[in-house]
Amino acid sequence: MTIRTRKLLGTIALLVLVVVWSLLGMTVAQTPWLASSGLLQAIFYVLAGIGWVLPAMPIISWMARPDA
Repeated sequence: MTIRTRKLLGTIALLVLVVVWSLLGMTVAQTPWLASSGLLQAIFYVLAGIGWVLPAMPIISWMARPDA
């Protein structure tokens, strides 16, 4: 697979990841146990905001591999 194709597929995968991650984050943020506590909300939003990077790292490293 050429680097150009990997970048196209990786970009699509990253867009899907970000959309699904944000939708799940919004769903969890609306739960009653989290919506009632400001401290828990702050911790959740920091973790959710940084957490999408971990699944994105393998996709980005796969995209950046040089051609064989």
